[in-house]
Amino acid sequence: MSFNLHNVVIINKAGILEEFKKIGVDGGGAGVMAPKAFHYLFKVYDLTPRQANILKQEMLGKGGDAAVARGCVDASIEKTDVLLTGTEKQYRAVIKKLRLQPFGLAKIAEQLEEALANLGGRKVRVLECRGKHLVLGERTLVMGILNVTPDSFSDGGKFNNLESAVMQARRMEDEGADIIDLGGESTRPGHTPISLEEELGRVIPVIKALVQEVGIPISVDTTKAEVARIALEEGAHIINDQWSLRADPNMAAVVAEHGAPLVMMHNQNGTEYKDLMGDMIRFFRESIDIALKAGIERNNIIVDPGIGFGKTVEQNIEVMRRLKELDCLGLPVLLGTSRKSMIGKTLDLPPDQRVEGTGATVALGIAAGVDIVRVHDVKEMVRVARMTDAIARRASH
Repeated sequence: MSFNLHNVVIINKAGILEEFKKIGVDGGGAGVMAPKAFHYLFKVYDLTPRQANILKQEMLGKGGDAAVARGCVDASIEKTDVLLTGTEKQYRAVIKKLRLQPFGLAKIAEQLEEALANLGGRKVRVLECRGKHLVLGERTLVMGILNVTPDSFSDGGKFNNLESAVMQARRMEDEGADIIDLGGESTRPGHTPISLEEELGRVIPVIKALVQEVGIPISVDTTKAEVARIALEEGAHIINDQWSLRADPNMAAVVAEHGAPLVMMHNQNGTEYKDLMGDMIRFFRESIDIALKAGIERNNIIVDPGIGFGKTVEQNIEVMRRLKELDCLGLPVLLGTSRKSMIGKTLDLPPDQRVEGTGATVALGIAAGVDIVRVHDVKEMVRVARMTDAIARRASH
């Protein structure tokens, strides 16, 4: 006798509840069983042997486990990272115990509880863009790139006069873009930095025209607080900071004062990491702290993993594989892979022939849960996004 049996792939609690419903499970029983259905791995960094040993014992006591460095047992090491493994139910039981423990373990309990809540899925919400509105979570939003520069790696010199810039913005809106991202300074490797005056001269006339000519929000890609301030005063809606408030100490205050949404991108000088994703999460937590202390609302923050910045090709590909690890932050994610060197070096193609490679990264990013994709080829990537949404977003709601 043979039975029909297969593995079931479910990515969130809504999915398991739907399976329970198909079977006819009692509602109360479904609520009890759901926290047992998902297994989570969490990594905690730089614990003392005392902290790590207590954490391991608490996890073991609730049926989970924790991997620690060998030297933890006899305290022959000063620090260890810890990999926790368990179900939601087990973690919640451990959280209760950790709250009663000394040595800073109550803080781990707080962070575990926050991470579990964030992994439950981001809810559909409206991003207020200074008079315009973007709905996050219903479908993937497409941000069209408009570089008014002579030297950007892909489209430098194409739109660096007012008429061509406005025409391109209109074209992208007609093709389905939800946001226009305007940049006045190239960020390609080896670019020459420009002065404040030159950047203002490039972007401000275009902003003045675009707020009259297009109906979608305008994002300004800048690391200079003064550019951000004047851009917002002229009607821009979003600030996209490629150094996450670290290049200009006045940026956070400017964004907070104007109540603008903020994209914070991961970036660093060099490509050395202790732990690629762990270092990225730490970077974002530090920048989020800067933002909150300045008065920027958490609901206004979007994170970008910074594909192509401070990373080798192999590291960029690893980040692409591990995008879902950003879920622990509980914030919308923007992905910018369009025509990047990761694609060019993988496929051995110049920037103007990377549309298919871009499409692959966009589709994989959406499947991993990103909310916004930043692209040059709007028409093609809108189609990729809609098709991927039909598969990935339907499965996640």
